[in-house]
Amino acid sequence: MNDTVGLFEKAPVPQAVLKNTIPAMAAMLMVLIYNLADTFFIAQTRNDILVAAVSLATPVFLIFMALGTVFGIGGTSVISRSLGQGRTEHAKKVCSFCMWGCVTVGVVISAVFLLLMEQILELIGASADTWGPARTYLTIVALGGPFVLISSCFSNILRAEGQPNKAMMGQILGNLLNVLLDPVLILGFRWGIAGAAIATVAGNLAGAGYYLLHFLRGRSTLSVHIRDLSFRDGIGAGVLAIGIPASLGSLLMSLSQIIINARMAGYGDMALAGMGVAMKVTMMTGMVCIGFGQGVQPLLGYCVGAGLWERFKKIMGFSILFSLGLSAAMTGLCYLLRGPIIRVFLTEPASFDFALTFTNILLTTSFLFGVFYVLANALQAMGAAAQALVINLSRQGLIYIPALYILQALLGATGLAWAQPVADLLSTVLVAMLYFWTSRRMMAGE
Repeated sequence: MNDTVGLFEKAPVPQAVLKNTIPAMAAMLMVLIYNLADTFFIAQTRNDILVAAVSLATPVFLIFMALGTVFGIGGTSVISRSLGQGRTEHAKKVCSFCMWGCVTVGVVISAVFLLLMEQILELIGASADTWGPARTYLTIVALGGPFVLISSCFSNILRAEGQPNKAMMGQILGNLLNVLLDPVLILGFRWGIAGAAIATVAGNLAGAGYYLLHFLRGRSTLSVHIRDLSFRDGIGAGVLAIGIPASLGSLLMSLSQIIINARMAGYGDMALAGMGVAMKVTMMTGMVCIGFGQGVQPLLGYCVGAGLWERFKKIMGFSILFSLGLSAAMTGLCYLLRGPIIRVFLTEPASFDFALTFTNILLTTSFLFGVFYVLANALQAMGAAAQALVINLSRQGLIYIPALYILQALLGATGLAWAQPVADLLSTVLVAMLYFWTSRRMMAGE
């Protein structure tokens, strides 16, 4: 706890921010590598139909991770504010609630996926060629659902108690195992897309196991024991009030990807494969910026709980400038390397051309990612549930999904790609307005 106070309350702002965000960004880079690994090794089979199938299945699988963030982001917000107020026992009960919430929700959602698999495949736009591979992938990963939720949740919560390195190590362990297993199972054993799914489940199982051992060995002030599970003092409501809006962004991202895949499938499997790879190129900037935003959130939440508004403003000022430079640099790097990156994943000339066109469009606003995620995480850190809900509903829902239909009607396949830059620009303006309004009111004691 003293280490937490020293880092969150007394360390120089740049040191505090970077010490908490670098492990978070490194962890998200590992998540990125882990996300790219399946597609990369599937691409080595020289079958772009399987690449298209992975593109279809990935957003459905990401629903599990999004549900983990309900408890991970919500728990982080409540726990960091509780620690700032000196309420250690309350923080312990919140952590236990998050653990058993992940187990319950994971089991239920896995069962739903397995029971409704045919309907899900029809919904996501699987063609006659991609139906079988997508079904195989989703069936296997659904069996590991609870472990995906636990891994996703506690990679956030450990940062709330000032353990960013351990949060990072859990993600690195799981993702590294996935990356190592991919070539063995996909290419060595020739299990193809089934091998990719098994590697994904194994990686999440390893990550979840690492986090649980951390708590069970008594190395934390928090707890995952069922004896500490409590629904009193607004624990559930506090976690869900922040966690649901935060996860809605991820859930809507999965939903919007499902919609765009289904509509892009109308232009052929090569267009679908091209869009999937273009999104992965842009994801390189997005994942790093998500990690930065998640890393800075516990610092901001602690300041809110402790009433350290001057330090809060200094952390925000440094974080905004740093994240803007970071996302601009990453965008430039992705643009320069877009051709070679796409060639790693796609072999058909038609799918390559689609991917290059879509990548050029998606990169036009990715320099805004850093600012957006810092401001969005600041709203979550302040416990501004309503404002966080508005942001997450807007970026991937109220703005993006209508834009998909409108711009497709106007521009066809490229219109589907232009919907994301439109949503990025408008949602960044919206989150900035809500942040300034909310922070001024809170600092004025309203």
